[in-house]
Amino acid sequence: MQKFTCYVVLLLFLLCFFQAFSWSQFNQGENYEGSSDLINLEYHMGPVLASAINLYIIWYGQWNPTHQATIRDFLDSLSSSSSVPYPSVADWWDTVRLYTDQTGSNITATISISGEFYDSGYSHGVYLSRLSMQSIIKAAVTSHSRPLPLNPHNGLYLVLTSQDVQVEDFCRAVCGFHYFTFPILVGVTVPYAWVGYSGTQCPGMCAYPFAWPKYSGKPPPTGGNDITHAPNGDAGVDGMISVIAHELAEVSSNPLINAWYAGEDPTAPTEIADLCLGLYGSGGGGGYMGKVYKDAWGNGYNVHGVKGRRFLVQWVWNPVKRRCFGPNALD
Repeated sequence: MQKFTCYVVLLLFLLCFFQAFSWSQFNQGENYEGSSDLINLEYHMGPVLASAINLYIIWYGQWNPTHQATIRDFLDSLSSSSSVPYPSVADWWDTVRLYTDQTGSNITATISISGEFYDSGYSHGVYLSRLSMQSIIKAAVTSHSRPLPLNPHNGLYLVLTSQDVQVEDFCRAVCGFHYFTFPILVGVTVPYAWVGYSGTQCPGMCAYPFAWPKYSGKPPPTGGNDITHAPNGDAGVDGMISVIAHELAEVSSNPLINAWYAGEDPTAPTEIADLCLGLYGSGGGGGYMGKVYKDAWGNGYNVHGVKGRRFLVQWVWNPVKRRCFGPNALD
């Protein structure tokens, strides 16, 4: 990816700070599953992540090893389908792969965890701004102890913050976001995403549908405190995985905020996962996640992963079918 001049970077900084995943689907009265006439998703000639992705994880804060293992297994599942039952996480990613760049190249099918960095000392404190994520990436690639490579060719950086870290707008307006680094701060332009663990701060906002928002103005569809149980035993980490999937889909299809999105304003685009907030199965919308599978313990899921894992991930917009879609769709 080309480097931006300081002038352009600063201009972009003023016009368009971050593309965020806003979690308000429980207040939405409709969905777009069968409403292609409402969507004007367009391609704006920018790149997509067509080359095999080297994914670098930055674990910021103190992490539960069990939660880390669950997230790693999900990420490993994105490129693993041969030995995983249908529908798999890789089958879900196939919808994301339908998006192409101006050369006709599809988004890659290969996402590999290529490095991990443990910022367990909270190098930038426990109160982070959105811009702090770029400084955290800079610290990880310049560390004196096992630094991550700075990879401007096919690198993608994923910053994950632990339960005790508060991030600007987290729980209030966003559960995650993606953007690209400024060369003036990091040295090169690379795409990245941030997602926070919401289990102790706001599970009802960012761990839906494993927790129900207390102030949604309506009771849970099941009459209990949640809609479905978390397939991997923790609402925070299972909800986080769906947000990670959301952000990976969008950063791959719109890494420099000039590729695939709907809307007239490039500083506030509606991206391919934004169009399908709260949809996990056929018939979803208005606080109902749709028809999903249930295991013997009542845990909800819609895709299989490696090591026998099961996950519940949000659908994304299918540009061919012109509706929200996942491999567990009934039609």
